[in-house]
Amino acid sequence: MRVVTTSALPPCGLYRTRLPIGELEAGRLVYFHNHGNPGPGVYLPERWTKNRTQFSPSGMTLPTPFDPRWLLPLPREGFYRVAKEFFCCAKKCVEYKPEAFVQLGYNGAGRALLFVPELSGGVIDVPERGTLIDDDALPHLVALQVKEREERKDRDDLSLPRGIVVH
Repeated sequence: MRVVTTSALPPCGLYRTRLPIGELEAGRLVYFHNHGNPGPGVYLPERWTKNRTQFSPSGMTLPTPFDPRWLLPLPREGFYRVAKEFFCCAKKCVEYKPEAFVQLGYNGAGRALLFVPELSGGVIDVPERGTLIDDDALPHLVALQVKEREERKDRDDLSLPRGIVVH
């Protein structure tokens, strides 16, 4: 096992743990932050809002030694288009056709979920339930640039958001 220096750490982003990291078991969705105070660490999901993960503001610093191969990088959550036809899994339960508009999210185990938006009354609505897809389907998705409007309940509220929201 190799010891990793700060300069050899993976980029900040979404990951699934491949092996246990300290007390954290394998097969967990985490947000890895490669800098910060007191140091690089992983943050666990706290809740999901509109199919997007919000991570706890308190993380766990990396143990020594740490090997970046313990983390499997995952594509960012958000809206995608299907570039090439694929099925959700080997059972072929759900087929996704080219040019379909989908939202990618994850469950707590870091497994990818696809949500299929629907147009109703001139408004695009995204369901709260998605379909698990296998990792080998992820390369068939192309990220879209969708402008997001920040929802603000009170323009005079100067408080900081609680937790880490990944965009």
